[in-house]
Amino acid sequence: MTARFSRTYTAAPEHIDELGHVNNSVWVQWIQDLATAHWDAVADPVHLEQYIWVVTRHEIDYRGNIAEGEIATGETWIPGEARGAQSVRHVEFSDANGNTLVSARTTWAMLDRATGRLARVRPEIIAPFRTE
Repeated sequence: MTARFSRTYTAAPEHIDELGHVNNSVWVQWIQDLATAHWDAVADPVHLEQYIWVVTRHEIDYRGNIAEGEIATGETWIPGEARGAQSVRHVEFSDANGNTLVSARTTWAMLDRATGRLARVRPEIIAPFRTE
């Protein structure tokens, strides 16, 4: 099992909406970027070649925000077993003071790259990502 995976994001001018903070659609992009980076960093190279993940559901709570130039730290983890072709991932973004800005529970489905069809997530595929 690995530790939680994290990376930082800096709010650039193109991320800012008319309210002066990061737009909700950008948070969704960052959630997907973080999950993909986790897969790319931890997955067995054979699994990287064989499979790809697609989002089937996002449940997002927006609790705060950041303005241009501010940094958010995103952290992701997979707390449980996969079910069939699906796996649930948790994501949290916090500001420099450790305050939670955005939290999400996302569901992803694994596809076979060659066929584009759903593929059952075997224990050896998910094991390197689990936190418990």
